[in-house]
Amino acid sequence: MGESYKVAVVGGGMAGLLTAKELQREGHHVTIFEKADKVGGTWLYDSRVETDPLGLDPNREIVHSSLYRSLRTNIPRRFMGSLDYPFLKKEGGDPRSFPGHEEVLGFIQDFARDFGLMEFIRFGHEVVRVERVDEVSHEWVVGFRIREGESRWESKEEVFEAVVISNGKHTEPRIAEFPGRDTWPGLQLHSHNYRIPEQFENKIVVLIGNGPSAADILKEISPLAKQVHQTNRRPNFQSKRLENHNNAWQHPRIECAHKDGKIVFEDGSIVDADIVIHCTGYKYSFPFLRSNGIVTVDDNRVGPLYQHVFPPTLAPWLSFVGLTFKAMPGMVIELQAKWIAKVLCGTVKLPTQEEMTDSVEQHYRRLEKRGWPKRYTHNLEEDEFEYKAWLAAQSDISLPELWNKITLCCLLKARSDYGSDYRDTWDVDKWMQTNALF
Repeated sequence: MGESYKVAVVGGGMAGLLTAKELQREGHHVTIFEKADKVGGTWLYDSRVETDPLGLDPNREIVHSSLYRSLRTNIPRRFMGSLDYPFLKKEGGDPRSFPGHEEVLGFIQDFARDFGLMEFIRFGHEVVRVERVDEVSHEWVVGFRIREGESRWESKEEVFEAVVISNGKHTEPRIAEFPGRDTWPGLQLHSHNYRIPEQFENKIVVLIGNGPSAADILKEISPLAKQVHQTNRRPNFQSKRLENHNNAWQHPRIECAHKDGKIVFEDGSIVDADIVIHCTGYKYSFPFLRSNGIVTVDDNRVGPLYQHVFPPTLAPWLSFVGLTFKAMPGMVIELQAKWIAKVLCGTVKLPTQEEMTDSVEQHYRRLEKRGWPKRYTHNLEEDEFEYKAWLAAQSDISLPELWNKITLCCLLKARSDYGSDYRDTWDVDKWMQTNALF
């Protein structure tokens, strides 16, 4: 056992819990700050929606969770557990390979209880400030407020030797930009504020985006809506009816919106719509972090971060967990957490500040060479296997063969073979046997 530090973890979702478990394992003294009154993070379903359905009003009361009532996982449960805590089916629970969000929340709660993490969580504590004590110390002031009543908060602060930020990345909406958006008269909302399909009955709906949430929402509202029109970002895309849907079409991107309610697409097609749903992803947001400009967020590039985790000039006393995407999230988060815990206790050494900075710059140049925008900085689509292997090597662990073989690309291929109903038609266990994955 090496050095032991007092560490604050911001966020009590799965990322924060995995981080706390690894910090505890290495002998650190952990405090988890969680705004909600229970563990779960984004997996805590909240039927409330925000007063501003687009999420543009900075004064709105923020609802953390983005879950809709019917949401199921898009990753099989067997790939959502941790190395030493598999996500198994349990008696009386959801038996499906792709369970609903209630089952995931139960797993997270069991995880926190079984690893003894509940005693380290301060529920109802919202972090409002994370700032270094001074420019020479590695200590950090964590300012937080505690709800004392319906509308009264008590503000406090505490000093920690290190801070790990794991507050999630599915709360602050990204909104599509197009001429006329702000004067278009219909209802606009972000998928963050979608919960149930009933409000779309007999409506003409435009869905912006074609990711997982757009696919789920389209499937759920199309039986009720009058028409559903989904945008596609591919260049020169021509409007067409969607297969297996009598009332749904795909279009190219929106060219403009008019005050009379019409939406014009880039191929000239026009829809007289009632509702626009922005299924356009989220912004990384750390409103509490005060780093004097050392760590910035520019078009979802959080940086500079060495290997998506450590700011070179603040390492190892400030770190981030769970920023990467287009990868198996649980696997990556656990490996990041192990690395952070071992670096803090001194059993794993970081490169010099200059070497870390150079590594970040090399990563940025690789992105430019690929033609990727800044918002893809933390995209592991082409680097997942290499990144997981690198993280595992830092902690001197061998990944199970299953972890070595399974990547998001494998899952995407399997989904494409089974279509939009893959969660109910894909026999995951049989597929894995056929592909020699166990």
